[in-house]
Amino acid sequence: MSLSKKVKVGLDETRILILGSQILLGFQFQGAFRPAFEHLPFHDRVVWLGALGLITLTIALLITPSVQHRMVEGGRDTKRLLGVIGRYAGLSLAPFAMALGADLFLAAEPVLGPGPAVTVGLATCVLALLFWYGLETAKARGVGERERAMTRREPESEHTSLETKVEQMLTEARVILPGAQALLGFQLVITFSEAFERLPFASKVVHLVALGLLALTVIWLMAPAAFHRIVYAGEDTPELHALGTRFLLAASVTLALGISADLGVVVGKVVNSDAAGLAAASVSLVVLSGLWHVYPLVLRARDGGLGG
Repeated sequence: MSLSKKVKVGLDETRILILGSQILLGFQFQGAFRPAFEHLPFHDRVVWLGALGLITLTIALLITPSVQHRMVEGGRDTKRLLGVIGRYAGLSLAPFAMALGADLFLAAEPVLGPGPAVTVGLATCVLALLFWYGLETAKARGVGERERAMTRREPESEHTSLETKVEQMLTEARVILPGAQALLGFQLVITFSEAFERLPFASKVVHLVALGLLALTVIWLMAPAAFHRIVYAGEDTPELHALGTRFLLAASVTLALGISADLGVVVGKVVNSDAAGLAAASVSLVVLSGLWHVYPLVLRARDGGLGG
């Protein structure tokens, strides 16, 4: 399999992971505004906050390869990028498994009680880790060595055609877009809840700003396809690739700001502390911007914009 094909398959696999994680993030955000949430005991709120942090980290890790592909490699397919896709996808599964287990605990506790709910949550987490790490590790021993050896012998990069660059740019837009749309939908519903009405005015304004940022994210991500059809009549051009790259990077900025802003609103509501909400938003923005913007800029400066 060619390097470009491996990169494309890796991006497609990332799409599988990120859609579920972004929908789960939307559930975490919206759950804090449901009537039953007000009656949750303190330990459940701690678990819920932990799950929110874990699923935010999952999303941060999954989007990182696409940003590096745009910012560091300029759309070229390299062995370094292939390694980045595999590494960050692998890292993202651990927090995803823990968040899934935490959410299943929260769902089971009102029905089964604390003890059985802990069993359900732990079992879910362990099963996820087993099927996402354990079985693959066991299977990899003695199997697939020839394929891994072939990958190691591949050149660091190969010529990436314009057609492939455009195709992968559109794929990377599809990696982020469905989840961003789902997250926007969840956040719009919140504005019609009674809990939202009881928020301080400042928190309402921040939530509306976050909605605007998520709407901009969706607009940026849909723009390359619109330009491809309307302006370039479906033809692949260097201008389209450059324009699509700029839109994708702009979307990563507005998405990071939107998630961080709403995370601050939700955490502040849950713990009834504006300071805690501001701290959560700041930490989220540092993590997201660090992975999506600062670190890729460092890599580009170190490697002259060509990766390495």
